[in-house]
Amino acid sequence: MATLLLNVMGSFAQFERELIKERQREGIAIAKKNGVYKGRKPSLTPEQAAELRKRVAAGEKKAVVARDFNISRETLYQYLRA
Repeated sequence: MATLLLNVMGSFAQFERELIKERQREGIAIAKKNGVYKGRKPSLTPEQAAELRKRVAAGEKKAVVARDFNISRETLYQYLRA
């Protein structure tokens, strides 16, 4: 009897969790539609990004350029890929 009761309670908990996740997905979709989820602001302005690309193309070390712009090397590589 205890095992049956435990299984029933687990099933209700799982069902409730699925309902919560579904409501969360709906809320996120509505927020995106309303423009609330815009993402993170870029670290650099377009002018700074152009300067960054120019300095790297000139042969300057990437670590030095990243340090000068106060960004990580990974962020620098993302700007170079874009």
